[in-house]
Amino acid sequence: MNAKKYLVTGATGHTGGYTVDALLARGLAVRAFVHNDGERAAALRARGVEVVLGDLLDIGSVRAALDGIAGAYFIYPIKHGLVQATAYFAQAMREAGVEAVVNMSQISARRDSLSNAARDHWIAERVFDWSGAGVTHIRPTYFAEWLLYPHVRAELRSDGIIKLPFGAGRHAPIAAEDQGRVIAAILADPAPHRGQTYVLNGPVEMDEHGIAAAVGEVLGRDVRYQPIGMEEYSRRLAASGLWPHIIQHLCEVAADCSNGVFEGEDSVIGKLTGMPPMTVQQFVAKHRAAFD
Repeated sequence: MNAKKYLVTGATGHTGGYTVDALLARGLAVRAFVHNDGERAAALRARGVEVVLGDLLDIGSVRAALDGIAGAYFIYPIKHGLVQATAYFAQAMREAGVEAVVNMSQISARRDSLSNAARDHWIAERVFDWSGAGVTHIRPTYFAEWLLYPHVRAELRSDGIIKLPFGAGRHAPIAAEDQGRVIAAILADPAPHRGQTYVLNGPVEMDEHGIAAAVGEVLGRDVRYQPIGMEEYSRRLAASGLWPHIIQHLCEVAADCSNGVFEGEDSVIGKLTGMPPMTVQQFVAKHRAAFD
């Protein structure tokens, strides 16, 4: 195994978990930074991953986690504290001499975004840039995992309906697994990617009608898209238990999707990893049990 070790934050989540998989597949040593020492952390240890507990808003635990690390994957959940956590991480990287970081941003990140979270992602990108860290920013479009989220999956399973306020907006859903492969590829050879910003898309751009049809094709039943208004969407998100910060974000990026911000098809993943990202049909087939 390569003597270098790589830190993965969010290692029990979607992209973090798949990044761990991809790094291990390359024979690289992994240290997982986790918030809770539960079953998922135990499963990582069972695979030979070093697990450290900490909080991204605690610079002491971040600094300790980065000791002896060659490169890191940084992700922060959609909640308050992103800019502070980024500043802590960047400073701890400088102190520890970490050479590379892949920063999870999002396709809607920009200075004038109406989403508070997307605007914070743009600021977080700038913090990493100012710090002099060997940073590569990734900006994914909507995850294919959206189809598995409770507020989407419940009606898809029961009624064959996807209700979202995306209008005629188009995007190419990108699976977390494919993002994990990209993150690992960059960390394994960071020099060509330093200072780059990569937009990550799936292979086929579609509107929501096309996505619904692709889901139905695999499930062997009719699935259709039903556009809804933003007020109804906000109420549905609140009813599902989401907090105001993420509701505000999801509503504003839904408007972005309608306005073309999320458009695009893969021009990065196939080149970096030698394997194209999976289609919606492939994703649904892989996770079919979740839809039955």
